[in-house]
Amino acid sequence: MKQKPLRVLIVEDSADDAELILDVLRMDGFDVDSLRVETAAAMQDALDGGNWDLILSDYNLPSFSAAEALAVSKDRKLDLPFIIVSGCIGEEAAVALMKAGAHDFVMKESAARLVPAVHRCLLETETRRQFNLAQIALRRSEARFRAIASNLPGVVFQWLQEKDGTVVCPYASEGSVALFGLSPAALQETPGLFLDRILPEDRESYDQAMAASARNLTTWNWEGRIRNGGENEIKWINLRASPRRTSSGAVLWNGIMANITQNKLTEVELKHSREQLAELSSYLQNVKEQERARIAREIHDDLGGTLTAIKIDLLWLHNRLIEERQDLQEKVDSMDLLVDRAIEVTRRIASDLRPGILDFGIVAAIEWQAREFQSRTGIRCETASSSEEISLDPDLSVNVFRIFQETLTNVMKHANASAVHVAIGASDGWLDLEVHDNGRGITRDDMAKPKSFGIRGMLERTRNLGGHIEFSGAPGQGTTLSVRLPTTEAFERSADHQGTLF
Repeated sequence: MKQKPLRVLIVEDSADDAELILDVLRMDGFDVDSLRVETAAAMQDALDGGNWDLILSDYNLPSFSAAEALAVSKDRKLDLPFIIVSGCIGEEAAVALMKAGAHDFVMKESAARLVPAVHRCLLETETRRQFNLAQIALRRSEARFRAIASNLPGVVFQWLQEKDGTVVCPYASEGSVALFGLSPAALQETPGLFLDRILPEDRESYDQAMAASARNLTTWNWEGRIRNGGENEIKWINLRASPRRTSSGAVLWNGIMANITQNKLTEVELKHSREQLAELSSYLQNVKEQERARIAREIHDDLGGTLTAIKIDLLWLHNRLIEERQDLQEKVDSMDLLVDRAIEVTRRIASDLRPGILDFGIVAAIEWQAREFQSRTGIRCETASSSEEISLDPDLSVNVFRIFQETLTNVMKHANASAVHVAIGASDGWLDLEVHDNGRGITRDDMAKPKSFGIRGMLERTRNLGGHIEFSGAPGQGTTLSVRLPTTEAFERSADHQGTLF
């Protein structure tokens, strides 16, 4: 069996007695390394020059005593077991030495009791050593925690809710002064001071979030506004804490509260900027449609009327040319054909700018555009409507029609489809448009392409009108576009946008 090393300093004037003591220890399995001293100076040198596990001291030496040896050990502030081994010591003297710091005493005639005394003293010393190390580690850990907590841009805190609902604050970091205008001591003494800082309109959400976290033992996450004490400054804070249930049934949260005021202000500013961009986009769409309608009217009324007049004049000229001037008649006929083509182009351009069919309602316009698409591309396009007519604001009709046009354009360019099915209907103040093709199917990558302006335009139109749009598809299974728009608020929203911008 492996022997246990033991370094023993023996304060003893008898070499024979010292050897008997060492024999007892060796018999118990100790590998003893020892040094015997008889004077204070020798003991001091031994303590300064060695690393000892144990001190065994006789009670009385000719020029030294156990009390003096104990004093030398204590002066060195060494946590070494000190056991008195003596042949003659009174009870009162033994008690006095024990009070002075000796760990045990053993009579030389009862040497068998030495081994358990040594084991017990060594165990106590090791226990004290481990405890002291743990205390040092704990103090260092607490120092690190306090250093981190005091430098965090927020408040590290503990919140405890007793079973009766009472809330206490066992801990708060120094950040509470900057964030709440409250010292940690004030917050710990009166937790209600923090609740008083919360704005009344945000208190309900705070209570609800805390109750849900306590009930389900889930993360407590809350954002709200507080008023910072004497500064009367309103701040946004984010509270995030993890709960656990204590042995007494209370709920203890460990968490952090951070100042997110700047983030909130940035968020509000960003939201406002997005709203302004949406308003501008809506306004530009409306202006563009109005300009298209104006140009279409001018083309139809002015240019179309002029071309019609030219055609009438050419007919008048043709009828008055003598038959002998066949060359002039052919020239007039050629000019008449050119005018016909110009009239057709004019009609097509005006229709593309703003189809006159829109004046007959969105259902008629959708059906007409579907027939035009089928005629132009050869792709079968079927339409279905829940009613013959759907009453819409003119601006909304134009936007729905443009979304439908862009959808068919995408089908023609990208879908490689042979058939398209269109369904349109309205109920409960909402318009629903669904377009499904049997093509290759749209993917997320298709929708995320940098130059997919058509899809972005449809998304923008729908968002500006307060609606929803969804693209769905799978490879080889076609693509479905679903659009839902409110039928009663679009015109008012559009007018509001224009009023806001100008």
